[in-house]
Amino acid sequence: MCAFAAIIPAVTAPASTSDLAERIDALLPQTQCTKCGFAGCRPYADAIASGAAEINQCPPGGQAGIVKLAALMARTPLPLNPANGVERPLTMAVIDEALCIGCTLCIQACPVDAIVGAAKRMHTVLPENCTGCDLCVAPCPMDCIAMVLLRPALPWTQADADAARARFEARRLRLAHEARERDERLEAMAIAKLAEITVRDDLSVREADQKKAAVQAAIERARARRLQTGTLAALPRRTEEDEGAGLAAACPPRASGTEQA
Repeated sequence: MCAFAAIIPAVTAPASTSDLAERIDALLPQTQCTKCGFAGCRPYADAIASGAAEINQCPPGGQAGIVKLAALMARTPLPLNPANGVERPLTMAVIDEALCIGCTLCIQACPVDAIVGAAKRMHTVLPENCTGCDLCVAPCPMDCIAMVLLRPALPWTQADADAARARFEARRLRLAHEARERDERLEAMAIAKLAEITVRDDLSVREADQKKAAVQAAIERARARRLQTGTLAALPRRTEEDEGAGLAAACPPRASGTEQA
């Protein structure tokens, strides 16, 4: 993927490290491809800021991105680490809709909600939202997703990066909300089951105690998961209102033509 234009401008990190991570994140392309070895651009930025990762692990940012990171960090630029991949032109995922079986695995894999469809129904990629991360390719059981080059070649701009970051954060917030709702439903069902066991007269004391212990353990697991997702949801510096505003800004379509990568 080609380098993009930018201007240098869950553990709680010290303020200075957190500020540096924000500035690093602003220079990353926000493709969320994980080729850096981390779960997204922000985790990679946090790792760079803390000294846990090098500045040359982002193939989508390319050498130009490494130079910007080096300038920010007052360091000498490094060549892109080949272990993380190679710099390449911007690509886009395309689904062969005739082969798609509607398994939804690509939808689950897409970090920016650029694929739409329903279970057992044809899926399609929204070209203007695709970051070219290729995370949807491997999970497809039908091998019906290809990464294609854009023709003519187009740059990945700061506006593209900002829009991709907004979609990534909006998706993360949505998934966390859905997980909390699911755990709340399961906990309510477990509490109801606990009350049912209490009034049953066909169980021995030992049997009732065993069932109560099993249900109580399930309740505690649900509460622990809900606490964890709540903590994860609180990690980003951006609010849900911020993400809504970001999503409201339309990202102009980039693809005027494609060619098999």
